[in-house]
Amino acid sequence: MKLSPTYRATFSIGNEAAARRVVDVLTEVFFEGDAAVAAFERPDGQWDVTLHFAEAPDQALLRELIATSAGNDIAANLAFDTVEAKDWVKASLEDLVPVPAGRFVVHGSHDRDRVAPNKLAIEIEAALAFGTGHHGTTRGCLLLLDHVLKQARPKRVLDLGTGTGVLGIAAAKSLHRAVLASDIDPPSVRVAAENAALNQAGQHVRVIRATGFAAPDFARTGPFDLVLANILANPLRQLAGPMARHLAPGARVILSGLLSHQAPAVIAAYRARGLVPLRHLRIEGWSSLLLRKAL
Repeated sequence: MKLSPTYRATFSIGNEAAARRVVDVLTEVFFEGDAAVAAFERPDGQWDVTLHFAEAPDQALLRELIATSAGNDIAANLAFDTVEAKDWVKASLEDLVPVPAGRFVVHGSHDRDRVAPNKLAIEIEAALAFGTGHHGTTRGCLLLLDHVLKQARPKRVLDLGTGTGVLGIAAAKSLHRAVLASDIDPPSVRVAAENAALNQAGQHVRVIRATGFAAPDFARTGPFDLVLANILANPLRQLAGPMARHLAPGARVILSGLLSHQAPAVIAAYRARGLVPLRHLRIEGWSSLLLRKAL
């Protein structure tokens, strides 16, 4: 499969509060999945903010957004370039070792023979989609999924914002039951389906393109006993109401993709819809939450 290049925009900003402010603005603007936004602190205390786009962004619009939220000096230093997906994604996966998370091990094809036979292996090929298992959010979700599966065997499972399909594949391989997986990004939908087939879970994992809970497939397949959603804090808050309406009584919900300081606001949004927090994992500055809907 020939992968398209990604388009990248980068800039630096002076402190954590400013970085959080501009990232919140950009996350809200690109809620529909047009971009992936990340911010990391440098040793000198400055913060680097990077956006990856599947399609060439409107540079003038992006500069205007950054100027509004961070100032003209920051916007003036905004840099654009193009990154070949085959260079940065495949190379990064080849440098990574298998990652254990409870009963699961996420690995690349180059480590296929290094997985212990008593583990559930999930092989993820290099692709332009997020969720290789090496990120703290994916690992947190897998650990919480392992915890849930020690107590229950949910019948109707949803992987919302599936990315590479890791979570949906993990649930399907554990339960040997149908899993609905969705993503708003067409390349992710394709990659997740390919990864499900690669992991002998293609007969169980059905991947659809959908925004939020708008597609009729959710009503037809639900109400769900288990929802896994590793996306971002702002979309998670916005989805609290629609998600609660698609949950069965006693359903478990695993949420991640949020920084630890964002967790209280997300918990509050779901508590207001009748979901009670059960567990909170913090890995590498990221939070993963397990909640349950009241019976």
